[in-house]
Amino acid sequence: MGEFTAVALGFPTVCYGGALVVVVGYWGLVLIGAADSHGPGHHGHFAPAHHGHPGPGHHAGDAHGGDAHAGGSAHATDGSAHNGSGTDGHRSHVNLLDAAGLGGVPMIVALSLLTALSWFVSLVGSVALDAAGLPGGLRLAASVALLPAAVLGGWPLTWTLVRPLRHLFPEERSPSRADFVGQVCVIRTGTVTDRFGQAEVAAPDGSTAIVQVRCEGPPGDDDPDPPLTAGSTALLYAYDDEGEFFRAAPFAVPDLN
Repeated sequence: MGEFTAVALGFPTVCYGGALVVVVGYWGLVLIGAADSHGPGHHGHFAPAHHGHPGPGHHAGDAHGGDAHAGGSAHATDGSAHNGSGTDGHRSHVNLLDAAGLGGVPMIVALSLLTALSWFVSLVGSVALDAAGLPGGLRLAASVALLPAAVLGGWPLTWTLVRPLRHLFPEERSPSRADFVGQVCVIRTGTVTDRFGQAEVAAPDGSTAIVQVRCEGPPGDDDPDPPLTAGSTALLYAYDDEGEFFRAAPFAVPDLN
């Protein structure tokens, strides 16, 4: 046991040992539900950006306040709009893992396996170097070379284990605002016009988000009542990419009772 501890705490195995402690700690948090097994930044979760209800100052009657709020909130319907740089960084890491043949599983799974196997290769290599009885200078040079060699040795083992694990992690499509098309929403502003309006809609994960909506055709003289008012339900039937809003039409939710 003493020999094992000496090798595990010696160079270069101790370098991988520190990383292994972090990995074990992370998966411990996963077991108690304090972390996600897909790792931080996992794109499979929908992140509604804006919750709650707009105040009375956001009604369509306040044209200037309404337009300003519409412009400021137009980008709040998709969490990725505020996390573009983080998403790009995540994609670069994923592409790097794909290039190494370790894609198809969450990044944290691949890195955890690579860390554990690199530590094991470093441990075995250190034992072999100790058994070889190399002189001091040559032993140090061999230990330095073992540091990257352990990663190279752990990579094919990780690649072998990742292949069957891919079946446990089917590829998930990233959510988008287009997923809301066809959903029923509840109007949250005083009225909805062809210039301004907001509604609350349920996201695929059950949470709610406030989205920008527009209603075709302002009310005419013979129909002074707006078709969509606060609390009414509407159908999101199209999404305007350029204006970043949904087109809505009045929709009565059928009573199934």
